[in-house]
Amino acid sequence: MDKPFAITLNPGSSLANHTGSWRTMRPIYLDRLPPCNNQCPAGEDIQGWLFHAESGNYEKAWRHLTRENPFPAIMGRVCYHTCESACNRGKLDEAVGINSVERFLGDEAIKRGWKFAPQETESGKKVLIVGAGPSGMSAAYHLRRMGHAVTVMDAGPYLGGMMRFGIPKYRLPREVLDAEMQRIIDIGVTVQLNSKVDSVLDSMQAGGFDAAFLAVGAHIGKRAAIPSGDAAKIVDAISVLRSMEGEDKPMLGRRVVVYGGGNTAIDVARTAKRMGAEPIIVYRRTRDKAPAHDFEIEEALQEGVMVKWLSTIKQAGDSSITIEKMALDDDGFPQPTGEFETLEADSVVLALGQDVDLGLLNDVPGLGVKDGVVEVGLNMMTGHPGIFAGGDMVPDRRNVTVAIGHGKKAAKNIDVWLRGESVHPEPKHDLALFERLNTWYYSDAPKTVRPTLDIIRRQSTFEEVQGGLNETNALFEARRCLSCGNCFECDNCYGVCPDNAVIKLGPGKRFKFNYDYCKGCGMCVSECPCGAIKMVPEEN
Repeated sequence: MDKPFAITLNPGSSLANHTGSWRTMRPIYLDRLPPCNNQCPAGEDIQGWLFHAESGNYEKAWRHLTRENPFPAIMGRVCYHTCESACNRGKLDEAVGINSVERFLGDEAIKRGWKFAPQETESGKKVLIVGAGPSGMSAAYHLRRMGHAVTVMDAGPYLGGMMRFGIPKYRLPREVLDAEMQRIIDIGVTVQLNSKVDSVLDSMQAGGFDAAFLAVGAHIGKRAAIPSGDAAKIVDAISVLRSMEGEDKPMLGRRVVVYGGGNTAIDVARTAKRMGAEPIIVYRRTRDKAPAHDFEIEEALQEGVMVKWLSTIKQAGDSSITIEKMALDDDGFPQPTGEFETLEADSVVLALGQDVDLGLLNDVPGLGVKDGVVEVGLNMMTGHPGIFAGGDMVPDRRNVTVAIGHGKKAAKNIDVWLRGESVHPEPKHDLALFERLNTWYYSDAPKTVRPTLDIIRRQSTFEEVQGGLNETNALFEARRCLSCGNCFECDNCYGVCPDNAVIKLGPGKRFKFNYDYCKGCGMCVSECPCGAIKMVPEEN
């Protein structure tokens, strides 16, 4: 029997059972790089650990996080969380409180006693690390996990480096710092405190080390040529903050003038306030040009710290200083006005930046130093084979997060160098842009704000200023993540496909396309909330 003329296909032919032969574009699943991950100087897989946190599996989230960064409780307090400034959710309502959740996980780990797994294999290689601060201890952690024997030498009496001697207790409680340092010792890292390295080559030879990582912090305060009398008390900010760790606290007097506009100036002024002083910050530029983070300036102002903007110190006496007021020129640069003011001052604290002691490098051939820092290649190695450097010792931003990232990067390159291999970095995925998201599918969820200590107690105690999240609001905050650029198995593509061309592979395995049935309509792409599908030209 003849078929109706409208039916032109044989039921058994491929065209009868396949609907996509006319496609010019086909959809594919892909992973894009979340902007938070891309922004993190420590190289954390932020979206990865948030995924576990939002399911309530906090230990798995902590272990995922600490694959890259062993200090979540520290970072949850002192990191300036630039990841949040890049968060796509910030364009929808407010950025995910990544730093808040990180702190919660870090605190939860300390409370529950979670430990790192012991190292089971040994490489037979020995690495010397100079400096027990964030960069040095980060490198120690990663190198030990790679199976290398690691010895950390530090001139100070305690672990933590500039995290301990440069960050006040009201920002970083010492019990938190100690707990996360101890975890690294527990996996077999040897630490020698009160052990200054005068020559890195001599120390390497004496200990039989195969490589070294230099991570000495910038602990030498810069001075300024301020005319002063013999009785004038002028000290540097780092010395003041360091002395807060000992039994003999600094004697600054009641009227303290802090000279500088960076985070260290803010820290020492707030410290002086808690010691009963009346601190005044003097800074030669305007607030918007101050290198200190604005939220730190705001907290200091709330606590009663005074600031003299557009002012510079001209002379210091035994009980007063003379400042000159500045004015901005047509190009926005401060210029002297010839107008002076006298301020009562028992002491002047200089917070004009810090330098690194590079004395241990005096006899190292091939090693280059420029502008007070060590020159390194992309692999963090200096001009001397086997000696690497990071943290404050190299040209980069000076903060804890950057230093931790340097330690991890150096550890990877030291491991490659010790094994005689070469690095072949994998190409990064395309960035998950906000424009690729379908935000209609995400519900409104206001950001959770961390609690802060009341102003009165902040002015008189060293209690921690900013509190943390509890489990309820930490879980809520983690669930605000949009999972930018990476499939989280919402089933949207499966539900909207008009041709049943999407195949579910099971929990945790995502999906695949059956191209025999896909028409290439692109509906899955337009309806994917997180931008994890894109259209590509049809293969010939």
